[in-house]
Amino acid sequence: MTVYTGKRGQSFETSLNYTNEIYINQKRAIVNKRPTPVKVLKSKGTRVLNGYYEEKSTVDYDGVYQGKSIVFEAKTTKEKRLPLSIISDHQIDYLEDMEKQGAISFLIVEMRVSREVYLVPNNMLRKYVKASKQGGRKSIPLRDLEIYAHLVKSQRGVPIDYLSVVDQLLAAAAV
Repeated sequence: MTVYTGKRGQSFETSLNYTNEIYINQKRAIVNKRPTPVKVLKSKGTRVLNGYYEEKSTVDYDGVYQGKSIVFEAKTTKEKRLPLSIISDHQIDYLEDMEKQGAISFLIVEMRVSREVYLVPNNMLRKYVKASKQGGRKSIPLRDLEIYAHLVKSQRGVPIDYLSVVDQLLAAAAV
């Protein structure tokens, strides 16, 4: 069994933050990391020594792209599958609710075993979550990600160019 910690995906998050800085500098999109609300009980300078989460976070990133709201959750795993247990129900609900309001919503996943990043559209995530709740698999196998999700490449000086995938999805939806 793998134990997931908040620090495990930190380098992935750092790469996403850098990607978003590039998008802002290119005036392509404004996407920001959402802070998790923490009640600080004890600190030393800028370092939090003791505290707790005041409320559940929604998703990791939100912003605006092509005049539309964009929201996504970022996950990383060392396994050959994406365990659905690492995605909170309230995050899945938030992605769904935002999509119903017209937002672009998805999951972006770093699969360390293959050193690849996938964009998992919200409809794909919903399908696997629904199947899981009906007694099906509790994860999305890497093979399914390779077939049904969208590989995110490093290109044009952007380390995780997920907006190129979003562009393809928007173009396909417009047809």
